[in-house]
Amino acid sequence: MREWCNSALEFKIKEKGFKLCPFTGVRYFHPQFSSVTALRGSALEVEALARQVSQFSHFPFSLLFNSMGKENQVSAMEIDALKSTISDQIVPKFSINVLQLLKSAQMQHGLRHGDYTRYRRYCTARLRRLYKSLKFTHGRGKYAKRNITESTVTEVRFLHLILYSAERAWSHAMEKRQLPNGPNARQRIYLIGRLRKAVKWATLFSQLCAVKADSRTSLEAEAYESYMKGSLLFEQDQNWDVALKHFKSARAVYEELGKYGDLDNQVLCRERVEELEPSIRYCLHKIGQSNLQASELLHIGDMEGPALDLFKAKLEAVMAEARSQQAASMTEFLWLGHRFPISNAKTRVAILKAQELEKDIHGPSADSIPADKRLVIFDKIFSAYHEARGYIRADLATTGSAESVKDDLNGLDKAVSAVLGERTIERNLLLVKVAKSKLAKRHDDKNEKVTKPEELVRLYDLLLQNTADLSDLVGSGRDRKQEESSFAEACSCKTLAFRAQRCFYVAKSYSVAGQRVEAYALYCRARNLADEALKKLQNLDGDNKTMIIELEDLCNECRSNSCIEHALGIMEEKRAQDNLSERVSNISLSGTERLEKFLLEKLDVYESAVGDSNVKCAPRIAAFPPPFQAISRNPIVLDLAYNGIEFPSIESRMKKDRKAKGGFMSRIFG
Repeated sequence: MREWCNSALEFKIKEKGFKLCPFTGVRYFHPQFSSVTALRGSALEVEALARQVSQFSHFPFSLLFNSMGKENQVSAMEIDALKSTISDQIVPKFSINVLQLLKSAQMQHGLRHGDYTRYRRYCTARLRRLYKSLKFTHGRGKYAKRNITESTVTEVRFLHLILYSAERAWSHAMEKRQLPNGPNARQRIYLIGRLRKAVKWATLFSQLCAVKADSRTSLEAEAYESYMKGSLLFEQDQNWDVALKHFKSARAVYEELGKYGDLDNQVLCRERVEELEPSIRYCLHKIGQSNLQASELLHIGDMEGPALDLFKAKLEAVMAEARSQQAASMTEFLWLGHRFPISNAKTRVAILKAQELEKDIHGPSADSIPADKRLVIFDKIFSAYHEARGYIRADLATTGSAESVKDDLNGLDKAVSAVLGERTIERNLLLVKVAKSKLAKRHDDKNEKVTKPEELVRLYDLLLQNTADLSDLVGSGRDRKQEESSFAEACSCKTLAFRAQRCFYVAKSYSVAGQRVEAYALYCRARNLADEALKKLQNLDGDNKTMIIELEDLCNECRSNSCIEHALGIMEEKRAQDNLSERVSNISLSGTERLEKFLLEKLDVYESAVGDSNVKCAPRIAAFPPPFQAISRNPIVLDLAYNGIEFPSIESRMKKDRKAKGGFMSRIFG
């Protein structure tokens, strides 16, 4: 136990002849001496003496004050010897870049995609490796807990041990927070317990870093502790002023740290400050010091980051509560002149959520939203409408034999499905717009993906299918109103426009493949479809300026592309005839085509052995294999006198056969 005596013992210092230094005049008690000794020296010597005193935990603190009345004479030689011993035992401070370490671990192990389960498992595996490498295990058979104290921390890995313990508890709490239907009462109690455990480890980490680490690490540890304490209070929905204080203190530390260090560290600190800002504004809103409306809180959490996940979960709960209050005044759903009553509160909340999201994509600031964020908003709209349809069909299953109630629910289901179909068409049109921008753009970057005409053909196939489904849905009713008839005509015009666009990009794909005749015919067909769609759109009521402009541009492109294909086809045909006549003129009976003479045939002419510059093939010395040559053969000799010559008889020279003349016995015995 380290004992500090902060009271100034002026009389003792004067007796020994030392002067009190305001920085190093802190008194320490050491059991080797019988009284308090005032030391003069550097801050490192004082700190080293404090560590030396901390080893003697058996000495009571009360003896410090009892020994103050005793007189002790310590020579200057002993004090100098003590100084030399202290300077030899100075322990260097540990240094940890806490924010950079945690950010790297989180991004590499799941939190880039919000996977807290994977990050928790990584923290568990990391702790297991640290315990084993430090030989700081808790026993083999029976668990025996070993606490990490100030004297235990002899290397920096002990501080890592505490830090990853806090991260494991925090990630486990966030994992429970991200359950599909939210944590129930039992799971919420467990979630808050894990956050309390994270606060406990973060506090211990801050306390040990204050003693064992350098000043920067100590500051980062304090900011980490403040963030954990603020997160716990944020989840508990209480003490908003204390939570605000913790978040502000963490923000202040990161703002100061962002002014120093390398560029990567400054960027990380600024990102952390931006992540803490929504939580601070939300705490101000709950306290009542901010005029922020609940609907405006959605724009605060547009950023991404692990520090914002708890805020977004809390924000979603707040917005659900606000929608529930607004749903009390919503009694019916209006669509194409029909009014459908809504009796289920959950259905109202889901439809309200979808309508709030539709304001973002149909509002005046919709064009400033990037395409990827608009696609995310469309996905949320689809989820809300599907949720509403699920509640409607559940009500249909539980409804009795009341025909009027069933008709209302069926009409509401049809209306919600039609709105969902309209939003699907809008989303696919956004995908078409993105694909067209990539198709018309020059791709200087080799790694950038190039859009092919076939991809646009597939998108227009989807649009045609969506329009056909929507037309069937609207035309399935018995009593059609004027709004429904106008909507059906608009769907037929959209179908013609989508067919023209699809035909245009099919022609482009044939043009890329070099099939000029098919491309020319398809361009002409696309132009006819576009003209027909233009005539119908001009007779319709409503705001169709955008589609009319697109169709006019399509007509001009079809006309220009058809002319280009016509010209290219004529040029290729002419080039093919020229090539054919040239090939016929070069035909030889030998099957071989002589490009130039061999070098052996041009020995009487002085030329370069490399060959002519306007001849592409390499010079050849001689033909190989050599060609056949005609040679003279031997004359043919005809023996005409052979048949007229009479040759002498040679029978006398032939041997006689004895066996033929002998008898039976001679045949046997030879």
